[in-house]
Amino acid sequence: METVVSGIRPTGKVHLGNYFGAVKNFLQMQHEHHCFFFIADYHSLTTHPHPADLHASVKQVLSEYLACGLDPNVCTLYLQSDLPETAELYMFLNMNAYMGELERVSSFKDKVRTQPDNVNAGLLTYPVLMAADIILHHATKVPVGKDQEQHLEMARTFAGRFNRIYETEYFQEPHAFNYGKELVKVPGLGGKGKMSKSENENLAIFLADEDDAIHKKVMRAVTDTGSAEPNQPLSEPIQNLFDLMALVSREDTLNHFTDAHANATIRYGDLKKQLAEDMVTFVSPIRQKLQAIHKDNELLAKIAKQGAEKAHDSAAKTIREVREIIGFRKF
Repeated sequence: METVVSGIRPTGKVHLGNYFGAVKNFLQMQHEHHCFFFIADYHSLTTHPHPADLHASVKQVLSEYLACGLDPNVCTLYLQSDLPETAELYMFLNMNAYMGELERVSSFKDKVRTQPDNVNAGLLTYPVLMAADIILHHATKVPVGKDQEQHLEMARTFAGRFNRIYETEYFQEPHAFNYGKELVKVPGLGGKGKMSKSENENLAIFLADEDDAIHKKVMRAVTDTGSAEPNQPLSEPIQNLFDLMALVSREDTLNHFTDAHANATIRYGDLKKQLAEDMVTFVSPIRQKLQAIHKDNELLAKIAKQGAEKAHDSAAKTIREVREIIGFRKF
């Protein structure tokens, strides 16, 4: 059984893109691998969140992942900030990370361009902290999207560099892990692009959305002008709606509207109404669990404590051995 590590940034509510792109895979991974899933609240500090907002976001994300089905008795689910060993390994790795290589990271260059007034050291060394998160638990598999592949490559660099400097084979090199043959791309409701809260919250369906909000969002989804000619190719906005329907609707429902489009008899209003109803059917049970969990502070505290203890068992062993390798010894 291989070790899998994945971080979850506490950046607000979880939407369907997050669910089908990552969470659904996590639900299966936790039964097939030794999984560490952590809420990356250290990482979020690069944007200087207000203390109340940070805590609320962590609580929301923890509640939502539990509502989706992550089982803290099966996987290790913990808060990054509950593990001081992460910060210690981050410091050790920083000693072997070089300005030039960090400044060449694409995500850092993007941040310099888009937010020049907040180019902090945390942004520069973000890949080092990510590497610490991964190799702290000796992960061999890391579920990542395309935008994180360079960070994972740097985690391999830092693990390998540590081994070379200290003439050891202590750290394994982690590799990208895509569960299944293809990553699921969940489109937004704006007619193009993937579902993302960074674009527009009205174009994303969140697991916390009430039924009325889901109906309103879907009914405002972008379509095209339609065609009276049969067997016309799907435009991007309509393809997006069909892709969403494929995720939440019954197969016979999808086939019905696929045939209607092919026959040029489709009514987009009917399509969106059905899609909205199917999304409500899918989201409502998760939202109800979420609301119950979110109110139960005692349960959340118990789960966070349990996760910290399980993660500490792994992390403490790593730090103890790393300190010995580096040369820190007690008199």
